Amino acid sequence: MELQLAKGVRDFAPDEAIARDELITKLRRVLERYGYNPLETPTFERRDVLAAKYAGGAEILKEMFIFRDQGRRELGLRYDLTVPFARFVGMNPQLKLPFKRYAFGRVFRDGPVKLGRYREFYQCDADIVGTKSMLADAECIRVALAGFRELGITVKIAVNNRRLLEALLEKGGVPKEKVVEAMLTLDKVKKVPLEEVKRELSAKNIPQDAADFIIRLAAEEKTSQERLAAVREYLGAEPEGYRELVELFTYLEGVEVVSFDPSLARGLAYYTSTVFEGFAAESPITSSLCGGGRYDTLIGGLLGKPEAYPAVGFSFGIEPIMDVLKQRGGKRPKTLVRAYIIPIKTITECIAIAERLREAGINADMDVNGKSISKNLDYANSYGIPYAVIAGRQELEQGKVKLKEMDSGKEELLTVEEAIARLTS
Repeated sequence: MELQLAKGVRDFAPDEAIARDELITKLRRVLERYGYNPLETPTFERRDVLAAKYAGGAEILKEMFIFRDQGRRELGLRYDLTVPFARFVGMNPQLKLPFKRYAFGRVFRDGPVKLGRYREFYQCDADIVGTKSMLADAECIRVALAGFRELGITVKIAVNNRRLLEALLEKGGVPKEKVVEAMLTLDKVKKVPLEEVKRELSAKNIPQDAADFIIRLAAEEKTSQERLAAVREYLGAEPEGYRELVELFTYLEGVEVVSFDPSLARGLAYYTSTVFEGFAAESPITSSLCGGGRYDTLIGGLLGKPEAYPAVGFSFGIEPIMDVLKQRGGKRPKTLVRAYIIPIKTITECIAIAERLREAGINADMDVNGKSISKNLDYANSYGIPYAVIAGRQELEQGKVKLKEMDSGKEELLTVEEAIARLTS
């Protein structure tokens, strides 16, 4: 049997898992700093929840993994963390609003595979439920930027408003029933060749010139304020989506990496107004590193009360962020072990020493194969373990162990307590 991975999934070796856990720890620190609390939901949900009218929409349902349990109930692997969160809020009406949460978890989409895009991937979500204020939208963008600063990644954030985009498309002559289809096609303007976008619009029976203004404005080198002014002139009015964007940019004053992109729509049907995506400023990774927006009808829609739970949130894409960090190169730890204990016919004593180190909070491992000192040192060196603790009969008779710093080769004869102090310094 030839062992192979399923398409679109990956194993994570220890160095990759350690790096990912470090990334998650940094993002968690930022989210908690902004007042978000953790929440966990199941990996799979009832299919009717994931496929609900107010959920992800037809495009994402094509990529959903569907299966049945032994009771023949139809289930689906979650394709994001937002719909399960909406289900949670709907099932817990006692929650005090506004309610802020974050979540880390695997999500699944049976879609095309490329660098930065997989079929099983991690997401980190942050959401605020219970307010229509653009202050919440601005906070989500600021949280995203704070997360990238913590990771040392320079990004650019593109922002739009679904209500405004709808007004622009209707002004261009797109029938109301075709607006969502046109939005999802326009969202590809900066991701695929323009001719492909036009062919898709034509295939959907959407007038070719209906989106010309949007496409042209998105391509022009203009500031956000200049683009907003052009939109106002084109529409001859200030619709609600326009006013929301103006208010949002007021709360983001001085944040230069955020810009208005009139073609941005995001691929999920549940967004109702603000939408945004973040991209690495200088990287071969072109996939978005974060994305989100406002979904005011999703939670209430599941309950038959569409306007009951206004909400806004976003996701960090853990996989593409990892790919960006990997592109930088640099050494990554292969292990979390800080001290490797090498017994020289002193197994029993070394078991006790290992436990003393662990009780002091030091990650410690020990040779269990009885290898020679040189082979043990080679082993520790191959994993990048920074220290070796060598304990022979001669050292123990003095009440000491030999602490070897692997990088420099420096050795010291220390008591176990002194070794602990050195390892924790």
